[in-house]
Amino acid sequence: MANIQELTQLASQIRRDTLRMVHGCKSGHPGGSLGCADFLTALYFEVMHHDRSFKMDGVGEDVFFLSNGHISPVFYSVLARSGYFPVDELKTFRKLNTRLQGHPTTAEHLPGVRIASGSLGQGLSVAAGAALTKKLNNDDKIVYALMGDGEIEEGQNWEALMFAAHHKIDNLIVTIDSNGQQIDGSTNDVAGIDGKNIEAKVRAFGWEILNMNGNDLQSIVDTMAKAKSMTGKGKPIFIIMKTEMGFPIDFMVGSHKWHGISPSDAELESALQQLPSTLVDY
Repeated sequence: MANIQELTQLASQIRRDTLRMVHGCKSGHPGGSLGCADFLTALYFEVMHHDRSFKMDGVGEDVFFLSNGHISPVFYSVLARSGYFPVDELKTFRKLNTRLQGHPTTAEHLPGVRIASGSLGQGLSVAAGAALTKKLNNDDKIVYALMGDGEIEEGQNWEALMFAAHHKIDNLIVTIDSNGQQIDGSTNDVAGIDGKNIEAKVRAFGWEILNMNGNDLQSIVDTMAKAKSMTGKGKPIFIIMKTEMGFPIDFMVGSHKWHGISPSDAELESALQQLPSTLVDY
């Protein structure tokens, strides 16, 4: 079990990896990746019971599905730093014949990746199905999923929300990255989405709701522990995670402009100076 200081150091290194990966291929999505780094660090190094030797079926272990697949850089870094594949492989991100595609895929058989998540809006449905499968097979482990607030514009999510509540899939913990930003601007401007109306809508569908600060590791660890204590009680759990896109880089924070562009050489250097780490870059 890691402590908050150890998790903080890991999250900083994972952010360093993320920026260097996107910079290295001049392509990718740094904003949401940086914002979700604390959550994924806590999930893989503190919260989940998972097997780094990786079995695709996930029997007897907690499993995770990334729905907002464009934040693949941070996902790949977390998997590598967790021991799923060599950290040195991160340098191949988005390059020819890599296993680390811009959006996660299964064709390359990268350990830790269970679904292709290039198209938004599908992860919640997959997670609900996987969680129901565990219940039917008397597997007492938990299914986790992460989605973005922009992707709930996809109608499939609302079908999955109905399905999970109706079937009492209470071994399912879904977190939404509520950073209020998407590729074209703020979610509120694009489709009238904000954290408050997400909470009201999902609660009306029959889910338990929790809120947490996704850029505060103590808040994440505490809230995820509470969510785990609520499983097995007849309702799926939905966590609204408030983050800042680009956190904590001063020139990136809160701007949708960093959804899908890479930093320049000077910007990379400035960002790395803001991210201390005791670990070694790949």
